Amino acid sequence: MMDKSEKRFERDIESFLISPEGGYTQFCGQDAEGNWVHTRQHDVSKCIYMDVLCEFIAKTQPKEWAKYTKYYGVNAADKLYHRLETTISNQGLLYVLRNGIEDMGCKLKVCFFKPESDLNPIDAERYEANILGCTRQFRYTMANTNTIDMVLSVNGIPVVALELKNQLTGQDYVCAINQFKHDRSSKEFAFRLNHRFLVYFAVDLYEAWMTTQLADGSTRFLPFNQGSNGAGVTGGAGNPQNPNGYATSYLWEEVLQRDSLLDLIHRFISFVKEKEEVVKNGVTKTVTKEKMIFPRYHQYDVVRKIMADVRQNGVGTNYLIQHSAGSGKSNSIAWIAYRLASVHDAENNGLFDSVIVVTNRVVLDSQLQDTINSFEHQVGLVEAIDDKKNSRSLAEAINDKKRIIICTIQKFLFAKKDMEKFRGRKFAIIIDEAHQGQNGESAKSLRRSLIDLGVAIKEYAEEAGIEEEEVDLTDEYINAVIGQGRHDNQSFFAFTATPKGQTLESFGTVVGMTLEGEPIKAPFHVYSMRQAIEEGYILDVLANYTTVKEAFRLIRVSKDNPELIEGQASRALFKYYKQHGYTIAQKTEMIMTNFLENCRYQIGGKGKAMVVADSRANAVRYYLAIKKYLADHADQCVGCNVMVAFSGEVTLDDYPSEKPFTEATMNLDENGKYITTDKKFRKAFHSSQYNILVVANKYQTGFDEPLLHTMYVDKKLRDVTAVQTLSRLNRTAFGKNSTFVLDFENTEEDIKGAFLPYYETTTLEGSTDLNQVYDLRNKIRDFMLYNFDDVETFNKFMATQAGKDQDAAALGRLAGMFRPVIARYMDLSEDDRYSVRDYVRKFNKAYAFVTQLVRLHDRDLFNEYQYTLHLVRLLPRSGGDEFVDIEDKIKLEYASLTETFRGAIVLDEKPPVFVPGGSTAPRVPNKKKDTLQSIIDKVNERFSGNFTDADRVIIEGIYQMFMKDSEVKKFRKYAKDNSTEMFVRSLFPDKFRDIVTQCFLDNNDSFAKLFNDPDFYQKVQEAMAQELYKTLRKE
Repeated sequence: MMDKSEKRFERDIESFLISPEGGYTQFCGQDAEGNWVHTRQHDVSKCIYMDVLCEFIAKTQPKEWAKYTKYYGVNAADKLYHRLETTISNQGLLYVLRNGIEDMGCKLKVCFFKPESDLNPIDAERYEANILGCTRQFRYTMANTNTIDMVLSVNGIPVVALELKNQLTGQDYVCAINQFKHDRSSKEFAFRLNHRFLVYFAVDLYEAWMTTQLADGSTRFLPFNQGSNGAGVTGGAGNPQNPNGYATSYLWEEVLQRDSLLDLIHRFISFVKEKEEVVKNGVTKTVTKEKMIFPRYHQYDVVRKIMADVRQNGVGTNYLIQHSAGSGKSNSIAWIAYRLASVHDAENNGLFDSVIVVTNRVVLDSQLQDTINSFEHQVGLVEAIDDKKNSRSLAEAINDKKRIIICTIQKFLFAKKDMEKFRGRKFAIIIDEAHQGQNGESAKSLRRSLIDLGVAIKEYAEEAGIEEEEVDLTDEYINAVIGQGRHDNQSFFAFTATPKGQTLESFGTVVGMTLEGEPIKAPFHVYSMRQAIEEGYILDVLANYTTVKEAFRLIRVSKDNPELIEGQASRALFKYYKQHGYTIAQKTEMIMTNFLENCRYQIGGKGKAMVVADSRANAVRYYLAIKKYLADHADQCVGCNVMVAFSGEVTLDDYPSEKPFTEATMNLDENGKYITTDKKFRKAFHSSQYNILVVANKYQTGFDEPLLHTMYVDKKLRDVTAVQTLSRLNRTAFGKNSTFVLDFENTEEDIKGAFLPYYETTTLEGSTDLNQVYDLRNKIRDFMLYNFDDVETFNKFMATQAGKDQDAAALGRLAGMFRPVIARYMDLSEDDRYSVRDYVRKFNKAYAFVTQLVRLHDRDLFNEYQYTLHLVRLLPRSGGDEFVDIEDKIKLEYASLTETFRGAIVLDEKPPVFVPGGSTAPRVPNKKKDTLQSIIDKVNERFSGNFTDADRVIIEGIYQMFMKDSEVKKFRKYAKDNSTEMFVRSLFPDKFRDIVTQCFLDNNDSFAKLFNDPDFYQKVQEAMAQELYKTLRKE
């Protein structure tokens, strides 16, 4: 009869672990006949095998042990235990395993790790001498006879605990988790954090779950599964079937195998301390929280697979890692960076001289920097080129062969001039958010500045059919071409949740061929959004989504009815509506009502919200509107405050007397000081001081704030931007089990279309037509803007200016060269101007991308590219971009917001496959003209709604009444002589009351709401005052 018991499951695991392949010694278990075997006995009260530890030290460090036993005599073992226990209590078990202990001049290691190279045989012998023990039914306390199903120890110290369950006996991993939660008290000596066990596993026949800290009923276990289709490929939660054994056998055959476990202790597991603000009884205190980080399975898998491939294929291969937002990319990057910094080849040579981690943000991501630094095992190993350091610091770090360098990609533009000409140097470049900016000048500077010059010169000479001595690096063309294409001294490791087509072509792995013989490229490793959601590592941001339709009606209030370009005028009309004081106030009302009723009570009262604005100006308007709402509803809004994030300065017509608005001056820390750094900004928003953040093109990617619960979207989101922006909500936190999105701009179909390509695996079929650059160049030439002489004259002039200090005369001559070209451009028809400008832009982009993939040995094409890079900046934009200012010709008559969708957006369709490149045909401008009134009618039709009197924007009625009032001249003077705030708060309210009273008497139905709803009255008064202030100042 088949044995289906839990003991059989345990015995099968044990039999592998104690085999030569598993690498463990059996301390307590069963033999092949099922008889129990006890070869070692641990001290239950101390939870350690002291005899094993002493045996290990004596074997691997005989001189130190002899000195130690001579000093302590027969008490050596007891003294060793007490010193070990003291060091563990002070420094933690992980530190002791890595660094050992010191006692009376004796330095004793309790574990040896695998050396990176085979150069020192003694290191290899010591590593092999580690005694890894496997114990079944491990008793951990004297208080009762409870035992753990299986414990794995390193040189006598227990480090891994497993509770094993078997569905065939009616139990599963949930039962094991409950056992850890309710039968394994966190107060037990053995279960203190970082004291004995480093990780706890709950395992059954199908799934494995893990945690690093027991906290009784609050213990949080996480899945440690491969994914339904296996590791590193698309799929959902769970594990695939294993035709050769248990579905969970990867855990003991791979993860817990002797070499792997020691590797995990040495290079993966990390103990970190984080400061966190805690509010208790109304008092905010900063507390230090400790946690043990054990890799999730996909992190463990990607690091191991990348390192195996690097060892096999060496330097020069590119890797694309598509890991979902919120999947712990920062940790994965940190682990890979440390591995690459020390990896050796089969001849024991270091593979990389430096590992460079680059981000595409102007300010270095403090979060990524902190993560990498927190894993540092050696002082000085990591050099961060943050905003306090300049590009010269980057050049010096690379020149000095710093092992790990963290920087922004933009710094390479300026650092390359200070870099040495490298020969024989090899680099690993890890790119965070690789879907951004990998085709620009910064990326080109990075590749060019890190080339192995000797190899590049040799390759160029062979390709050009000349001798190496003839390669003239002072020639700008040759200097550029040797930097083009791929380089065998550079390996790229590109991380992104949302790879674009060009990202796949640059960094993807060929996984097959199309029927036409074109390559199919896919990521090297995938941890999909679907799997992350199903496993509970991230939340599904589409599960609770509400879309709102904006409806409004504009009216023309001027006799002037000019003809305007339809598309641009429509955008101007919509912009007028978007930034209208009433519109912002109406949406702010909806946002704040939702926030106060829902968001702020989420996550145990810590819930935070993000407002995504469509422009920097509207971000400031939202910030000011929310500030006003908080002040007007002070009693309801206790504990609420708002921050705003945008770049540069913003000036608003609504606030002409104000200084330009800047992010730093609008955000204050708890001490009332300006928040001037990214790190301080993130810290302030994470604190209890702030809970609403308004953003405009900032913090929509790479911003990891687990307390973000709700997002209010007032911006059109497309493709990658939609996924990256909404994914800010997906981080998990204790007490967070949902998210909410209120979207004013996008439909359910819009969002579904944006998410589908990135829900599972993103692939590319085909490759870019490298000759596309010639096709585009020929399209430009058809317009006869410039000729070969123009290009040659320009390049000769630029060559004479290289390395010189630029003066006004030189810049003047440069600009003068393009004047005849610009004149010819202006002589073209409007359609042709639009087309040629579009062709020039496409040519520049195509050349930049193609030369990443291959070297283009074409001096004429290179010279033309240099020429068109300057030309595109000087060509005047189409005259259609300039149109009549229509703000004083229109007014907002009606506006309403209506919910159109509420529920989950389900991604149940097959994802699209990317194909390379786009059409060479130019975009066709919408230059159709129409009268302002006709355009207004079309916009109104597009944004029409079923309006009621309650929706009516009564500003128009008040406006007309005011403009006919006898005191209008006096108020015109008030507007011109006073600030916005003075006019809005002090001078206008009494007049407003008089006018709306008269309006109410004339038209009861439309104006009744003003007197029945004080908040509405205040909002309309504010919007009316802002509108009149602008109008009166213009007159």
